[in-house]
Amino acid sequence: MLRAEARIATGAIERNCARLAALAPLCAVVKSNGYGHGAVEAARAAQRGGASWLAVATANEAAHLRAAGVDGRLLVMGALSPEELPIALDADADVVAWREDFVVGLPADARVHVKLDTGMGRLGTRDPQEATRVAEAAGDRLAGVMTHFATADDDPDFMAVQLERFLAWADAFGVTRHAANSAAALREPAARLDMVRCGIAIYGMDPFHRDPAEHGLEPALELVSYVAEVKRARPGDSVG
Repeated sequence: MLRAEARIATGAIERNCARLAALAPLCAVVKSNGYGHGAVEAARAAQRGGASWLAVATANEAAHLRAAGVDGRLLVMGALSPEELPIALDADADVVAWREDFVVGLPADARVHVKLDTGMGRLGTRDPQEATRVAEAAGDRLAGVMTHFATADDDPDFMAVQLERFLAWADAFGVTRHAANSAAALREPAARLDMVRCGIAIYGMDPFHRDPAEHGLEPALELVSYVAEVKRARPGDSVG
């Protein structure tokens, strides 16, 4: 055998997704080559398990899935440069926006999710009024509104603050609302809204750093190697 071998159990991904999809409509995050598990294989397993959406970080990741024949609803969550945007749209992916100038330049058949930054501090606008202007500029292209929790794994009080901020803005639009990552989906039913976006949980990793079995999750990756040598050592023998 090889010195070390990573074995991926796609059946575990499928079963984890079935577990999560029972909580709420599931968007399975397969960015970064499916968290190292293989994006195409993970995407197909997730869909078999009931995921109704897939999410990636970049336009090229979306194009890679489509080239492999993966269909279904697909969301590119990351920022898109002018060069990347056509790649995402050609992949028939939904895109994320938080600036009016980005939305104005989109074709009429594009699908947009407007992101309000409620405390994560990454992508999205912190200004609900600006987010509303972006949503209004999207018009019929508006497919969803979203945010991202910063501390769902270790600070549920701040997660609740973020959820309150988000709902105060998001409930006005009548489109799909999504906010929950793996930790929020497992911890707080109120955060599940219309869809949950789960990443590490679909691969069987516990977002709370506990035994995944506590949440009915199965690790999908196994590292296997072998013992190359065993030596007996007497007291005082040198080792290096």
